[in-house]
Amino acid sequence: MIHRFNPTSYHNAIGSYEPVLRIGDGDTVITKTIDALGGDANDQKVWQRGNPMTGPFYIEGAQPGDALAVRLDKIAPNRRVGYTADVVAANVVDPHYVRELPKSKMVKWDVDAKAKTATITEKEYTLTVPLVPMIGCFGVAPDRGQAISTATSGPYGGNMDYNGWIAGVTAYFPVAAEGALFHIGDVHAVQGDGEIVGTGIEISADVQFTVRVLKKKAMEWPRGENRDFIWTVGNARPLDQCIQHATTEMMRWLQSDYKMSARHASTLLGQCVKYDMGNIFDPAFTMVCRLAKKWLG
Repeated sequence: MIHRFNPTSYHNAIGSYEPVLRIGDGDTVITKTIDALGGDANDQKVWQRGNPMTGPFYIEGAQPGDALAVRLDKIAPNRRVGYTADVVAANVVDPHYVRELPKSKMVKWDVDAKAKTATITEKEYTLTVPLVPMIGCFGVAPDRGQAISTATSGPYGGNMDYNGWIAGVTAYFPVAAEGALFHIGDVHAVQGDGEIVGTGIEISADVQFTVRVLKKKAMEWPRGENRDFIWTVGNARPLDQCIQHATTEMMRWLQSDYKMSARHASTLLGQCVKYDMGNIFDPAFTMVCRLAKKWLG
């Protein structure tokens, strides 16, 4: 079944809120997200800033101990203007260099969906980059009835800001609350690795996703998959802990689903693994452990 949902309120945390819509296993939702600053498709502020989430969506049959698969069918910016900060964050440069950085400000980009480009024109420079729309923040309700700020991330997903979450990808989340309670928002028209200025090109969007409930599917951290790769995600601070979470989850996945021994999985990852950087700006960092499907037989 296809559901069309037009949101009128949002959440700045991911948690066990009253669901905005109940949907079935296998259903598709067509909806909208507002930008991280609370701006809608008309560039009007309709909610407080801080990655407002559309949802949550209650998925019938999802129970703690299951996994929720979310296929990202469509991510389409729905206005011409996007916003970014324009100076790298203090935590991504040497401490002695911080004093040399100018004060960051928000700047506008012209987002041309037809040309599939985003352009910024400042006094000092002009830059045009190709659009690669992605989801910055999404996930399911955490356990124990928690509601966790969309500034951060964890086993449930959240503000991962990984630019691999694009249309055509399937994301997997460990279900910790009845109905999973899926949230989605914070679309970036473009974003480099790490979100090192503290933003992507923040924009509102039309999104479409399809859900599946995977019964009794043991997993502890988010996973992802596209045509060519599988990946696992670790969200934590410091950065080495992110890598530990992501690598451990990949080891578990290779052993449970692909029937590899720990030694086989270790040897494969040792020579073939790819690591991608998600968010390194917010309270929890994100690292992605990625493996090409050609190695899976």
